[in-house]
Amino acid sequence: MKHEKWEQLRVVDHPLTKHKLSIMRDTQTGPKEFRELLYELTLLLAYEATYCLKTHEVQIETPICRMVGEKIEDKDVAIVPILRAGLGMFEGVLTLLPNASVGYIGLYRDAVTHLPIEYYCKIPVVREKDVFILDPMLATGQSAARAVDMIKRAGGTGERIFFLSIISAPEGIEELISKHPDVNIFTAALDERLNENDYIVPGLGDAGDRLYKTP
Repeated sequence: MKHEKWEQLRVVDHPLTKHKLSIMRDTQTGPKEFRELLYELTLLLAYEATYCLKTHEVQIETPICRMVGEKIEDKDVAIVPILRAGLGMFEGVLTLLPNASVGYIGLYRDAVTHLPIEYYCKIPVVREKDVFILDPMLATGQSAARAVDMIKRAGGTGERIFFLSIISAPEGIEELISKHPDVNIFTAALDERLNENDYIVPGLGDAGDRLYKTP
């Protein structure tokens, strides 16, 4: 569903996403179930986001007759998770687009300034490709904007860049759109706000810590 305020934003508020996200938010949900739910939610987000992909006609033979079908050229897709939490979403997109190329962007948030610090970057060929950037939490939006910067510097085109998150804060949406108004954003939930530590409220805590059971 398109958001009434931000044209670039799609909130995938399907009953299944609401159900699975409620379980993910719960403090009683352990890392195994959290990982499984993140994979399932990513499938639902990717299903919606891939609606924008182009298809090409192919001749096929059914058991009854010959016909013209349609296929996606998933070799023209790149998947780029933001380390480390984005890895939890990676398999969900790759399941749907198994021939996509893969890259990784490593960013961490400085404990004092809360600004993103780059520590790793391996981006495949993205020129004339659809690029899916993955990060479960779109909080301040600064890491997201930095990742899009890196994709564009590598040759990516804004309208063919898709940012997928599980939960987003309004502040993060504003930041990403202000820096990159041509990027498509898909999220399962738009939460209330950020708190004084730049965590999303109500959120689900630190996605990386809950994925890998780190303090």
